[in-house]
Amino acid sequence: MESIAHIRESDLKVQTVEEHLLAAKDLAETYGEKIGVKHITGLAALLHDLGKYTHAFRNYILEAVNNPDRPPKRGSVDHSTAGGKLLYSMFHSGKTSPHKALLAEMVGNAIISHHSYLQDFISPEMELKYLNRVESKEIDEFETAKKNFFEKVMSPSSFSDYVNQAEIELKHFIMKDASKPLAHKMMFLTKYIFSALIDADRTNTRLFEENRPEIEHTPVAKLFNQYYEKLLLTLDSFKENSSANARINRLRSGMSEQCDAFAEKPSGIYTLSIPTGGGKTFASLRYALKHAQLYNKKRIIYVVPFTTIIEQNAEEVRKVLQDDVNILEHHSNVVEDADENDEQQDGIMSAQQRLKLARDNWDAPIIFTTMVQFLNVFYAKGSRNIRRLHNMSEAVLIFDEVQKVPVPCISLFNEALNFLKTYCHSSILLCTATQPALNYVEHQLQVSPNSEIIRDLENVLDAFKRVEIVDRATDESFNTEKLAGFIEERMTEVSSVLVILNTKRVVKELYNHLNSNDNTHIFHLSTSMCAAHRNQILEEVRHCLNTGKKVICVSTQLIEAGVDVSFDCVIRSLAGLDSIAQAAGRCNRHGEKETGFVYVINHEEENLSRLPEIKKGKEISKRIFIDLKNNPSIHNGNVLSTQAMEKYFKEFYTELNTRLDYDVPSLQSNMVEMLTADPNHYSYARAYRSNTKKEFPLFLSSSFYTAAEKFRVIDDKTTSVIVPFGKGKDVIAELSSKVTIEDLGKLMKKAQQYTINLYSQELQKLEQNGGIIGLFDGKVLALKEGAYDHEFGLNVENDSELDFLSI
Repeated sequence: MESIAHIRESDLKVQTVEEHLLAAKDLAETYGEKIGVKHITGLAALLHDLGKYTHAFRNYILEAVNNPDRPPKRGSVDHSTAGGKLLYSMFHSGKTSPHKALLAEMVGNAIISHHSYLQDFISPEMELKYLNRVESKEIDEFETAKKNFFEKVMSPSSFSDYVNQAEIELKHFIMKDASKPLAHKMMFLTKYIFSALIDADRTNTRLFEENRPEIEHTPVAKLFNQYYEKLLLTLDSFKENSSANARINRLRSGMSEQCDAFAEKPSGIYTLSIPTGGGKTFASLRYALKHAQLYNKKRIIYVVPFTTIIEQNAEEVRKVLQDDVNILEHHSNVVEDADENDEQQDGIMSAQQRLKLARDNWDAPIIFTTMVQFLNVFYAKGSRNIRRLHNMSEAVLIFDEVQKVPVPCISLFNEALNFLKTYCHSSILLCTATQPALNYVEHQLQVSPNSEIIRDLENVLDAFKRVEIVDRATDESFNTEKLAGFIEERMTEVSSVLVILNTKRVVKELYNHLNSNDNTHIFHLSTSMCAAHRNQILEEVRHCLNTGKKVICVSTQLIEAGVDVSFDCVIRSLAGLDSIAQAAGRCNRHGEKETGFVYVINHEEENLSRLPEIKKGKEISKRIFIDLKNNPSIHNGNVLSTQAMEKYFKEFYTELNTRLDYDVPSLQSNMVEMLTADPNHYSYARAYRSNTKKEFPLFLSSSFYTAAEKFRVIDDKTTSVIVPFGKGKDVIAELSSKVTIEDLGKLMKKAQQYTINLYSQELQKLEQNGGIIGLFDGKVLALKEGAYDHEFGLNVENDSELDFLSI
């Protein structure tokens, strides 16, 4: 019997099971070798499709191909359990070693989950989901599958040797970092194994489907050297400018050179506290390119807080490096993973399979992505996210505006970075003018000794001071009408005002309240607009500013993180000190005036009941403002000094201490416990022992699936949709036609600049109003033309005018 793993759509050529398993093993080994676990990841790939070695699967796939209009019964053949069952039966009973039993649990869980997501070792209902699959579930033709595997793929003795090598790797892995308990280490290792398996499986399947022999890898060492030389030429050209000897430009140049020298230090977790406007993008890139060459890093990953600045930063870097091919922008996931298991579609090219194979795995030399996407890789449900994890090893990761890590994710963020540093040989740079106290919390970030790159930081901050902060928040409050009048007063003194408020509702109300006239251009920005739309508006704003036109821009906080604009005056609604500092960075950014003014106001109409972090930050900031009013000499006399910022973050994390571990109240647990607690200390495992009067039967107890299902970087679940703005309309049209996997991948990347994220209530209202269309069997969503507005973006009423599409 010839085995069948896949049947190619174009010519019906068969890929045998042994061909697929061995090719996937080779790929998984290269992924695992980066952290010293090549045999562990290879073992997962070697066994993941063991269940295809049966007559039942062969008949199933032939029927699916021959009768596409009448496919086999959904879920009629389980081929993912067999590999996990083999490991459990061979290495989790009798006199086997504890390390082999651990291997069986971790690798086995990855195998049985490779069409969905890692299963719970124990669930909140005290079900042993993994154990039920590998121990209790009966698998038809299991012995046949084993026999075929040992005859066609690997002999029993070679398999035994291979597992022994995996066991040695596991022992070495466990010996690293004595400060972390075993369960904590195994949680991250399991996720890494799963990442390597998912990517190896899908990459080999895509290569077979496209009839391509192998992956073409970019020679990054040579590329990074070329990039570094181009960057130095650009930096040298700055010195020829007439303003090169200005004090601030000399400081920028000095900080860039400090980054270059610091790059020679071994990989670790370091801080780069360059003030706003200090040339952070190029300075961090200089560090990354030099460090990557010296320490053989495979990629550079920029992580930013908002999609707003991805394109700006990527374009800035792209121009200097003169490369349009090797720089990836990953804004958001255009395709949402379906909740259902897709095992019944394996081996044939359904719409869902095309989307799955086309998704990006971050195999690019330079990547720009968001904090949401970074955290999703480690903790969110769906195999599309975790597939990227192994590509964050042997990397330089630059976190821009790192203070924007959401409070519930602080512990999870710290532990992910600690794993990347300790096990994955990655170097991490935390960039911001307002460093958060991430080593102050219980689950501390393992920041390297003498971590700050910039010397004499306090004097540098003083030298970059270009604004005065004016407190208009502690003794009075503003409503929208009063604020509009205050803005008009400022416009009699200056040419441009930026107003940053805390909620989209008050931003929109203020924008509508302001009186537009021939002399003043008024702009509105919010996350209801896609990235391409926001960037277009920002370009218009910059043009008006550069040509001396009078400008008012009203925005949510999205404009604060790294957007290169400079206004004469900024008005900021009271929020955390870090937000106020970032807002100040949009005022007199390049020192055009001797002093710019940032007015901090208290907007009484903002509803922060669903924004507890902003509300708490606002309270602490107000206390610090009052302290300074009562004693102008404290905190170095500056509300944005390093002393004030340190006080702010310590109070902020202390008062929100109970939320740092990502609480899940409905389950009476938190994400840190659900993922990293060992069976002796995990509440669910203790409850299991109490209820059953039995010992917990596994070494590991992580509730992977439940934790991932509950994880959201932002509180409410959102869904990405493509919008018909500009070229987004063309993307929607192309996705409506049949495209190849390769073209589909390109379209998915292109679509990211034309997506917005909808809250569940917004999606529901659009569905009611007929404003949503589904592509690829509903796996990709798009807005109809009437559901997007040229001023405000999303229009849930689906009644916008359509003529803006020509702009």
